[in-house]
Amino acid sequence: MSHVVGVDAGGTSTRAIAVDASGAVLGIGRAGGANPNSHPPSEAAARIASAITGALGGLDPAATAACVVGMAGVSKLSDPAIAEIFEAAWKNTGISPVRTVPDPEVAYASATSAPDGSVLVAGTGSIAGRIRGRRMVSTVGGYGWLLGDEGSAYWLGREAVRSTLDVLGRGGEPGPLARAVLTEALGPSAVDPAGDRAPLWRALITSANAEAPIRLARFAPLVSEAYREGDAAADEITTRAATLLVTNVMAARDPGEDTPVVLVGGVLSPEGPVGAKVRAALDGIEVLTSTDGVLGAAWLAAVDAYGEGAPRPVPPWKNTKNEP
Repeated sequence: MSHVVGVDAGGTSTRAIAVDASGAVLGIGRAGGANPNSHPPSEAAARIASAITGALGGLDPAATAACVVGMAGVSKLSDPAIAEIFEAAWKNTGISPVRTVPDPEVAYASATSAPDGSVLVAGTGSIAGRIRGRRMVSTVGGYGWLLGDEGSAYWLGREAVRSTLDVLGRGGEPGPLARAVLTEALGPSAVDPAGDRAPLWRALITSANAEAPIRLARFAPLVSEAYREGDAAADEITTRAATLLVTNVMAARDPGEDTPVVLVGGVLSPEGPVGAKVRAALDGIEVLTSTDGVLGAAWLAAVDAYGEGAPRPVPPWKNTKNEP
């Protein structure tokens, strides 16, 4: 009996599942992050191969009818030397061929069977994509922290620090967001309502610039927390984030398009203020939330192997703590 394999390879973890023609999950594999932009390509390829091997378990690799790998940083494979490293890793698993796709494609497929639609990702970075025939045919944003990533966790964190600096520079009273930022960056003793603001202003600038820019993303949760406390600055930041994200995803759609929009990433969680504001702004459009990219990857592989009628994988970890 044949089976297929789906892989979701991200920056911090990689997961793989083997699924039979009925949608039953036969095996699960796990490994570390495998984005070749943030890990050495040889290491990233080896981790994906390890997750695939773990998912296969005792299954015959030669009986794998299709394999889809949704990979963050998949564009790196456009370099022939990098592609060769990954091809060697696939060969070691005994599976051929392996189809690699951008991770938003598997996230989209995890939420809907509709072949056409849009996907909006907002995690550490952000990107919007137009989906046609389950392929991401064009993108809006996704330029990285230096050139874009509007509405992402990085963007939220940067705006939180900038807002705090504005308050300190004007000699104003720090609100919940500014106090949280100062505590996170400089320690609990940093917030002194009666103290001189100038040293804090200088110290926060120094602290923020001493780290890798992407580290600003760690301030993003503080924005959501301050929003729930009624902080005006946090409200304004989350509103702007939602506006930017909605603008990007609508730019990836045709006027009057009635296909679904799939939301992906922690920033777009329904429980968070940005996610709630994005959903409100998209009222009238079918909005779905990505469930699990590895399920989307496995289903895309099943469609490759068994056709459009392929059932969706039935996750054995549903309603349990044994998620892959």
